[in-house]
Amino acid sequence: MLVDGARHQLDVIHNQCDARGLEVRLLIDFVHVLEYAWGAAWCFFAKTDSAAETWVGDIALEILQGRAEQVADALEARADREELDGQRRFGVDKAVGYLRAKLPYLGYDIALAEGWPIATGVIEGACRHLVKDRMDITGARWGLAGAEAVLKLRAAISNGDFEEYWDYHVQREHLRVHAVRYRDALALAA
Repeated sequence: MLVDGARHQLDVIHNQCDARGLEVRLLIDFVHVLEYAWGAAWCFFAKTDSAAETWVGDIALEILQGRAEQVADALEARADREELDGQRRFGVDKAVGYLRAKLPYLGYDIALAEGWPIATGVIEGACRHLVKDRMDITGARWGLAGAEAVLKLRAAISNGDFEEYWDYHVQREHLRVHAVRYRDALALAA
């Protein structure tokens, strides 16, 4: 499961998995991790220093390769070496705390090896396209059954499966309306 990593969200997922006897690998959206890496970068680099981008890229690659704990250690060691304190160290401390607290959910090396997504942007975009753009229109009132029907059609159209779906739908409707309804009468007439 790909999550944003909020503590409450993680707790709910763990509780639900425990209640159902499920084992699920949780992964935090990599974009959230990058935000912390950038926060640490600004403790070491001026906002105008282009070297910060290369540095964050290097940090990101280390984390993607499964070395988040080593990155946290290296960030802390550099902040100590440069004798950063107070506000100048704030971004580093936040990044280190985040990486250590979320370590069980930073298995990007495994996710990438399995071909799993590591960021929710694609999922969020699909939700916006399939759900929000259709359902969140002025004056619309949706019941659960109607909303589900509309979203199923929208998904079939978006996936390019509408023609196949429509052929299936017409066959099922013919069976429901004609073949089943008049089956006994046709058998008597024969």
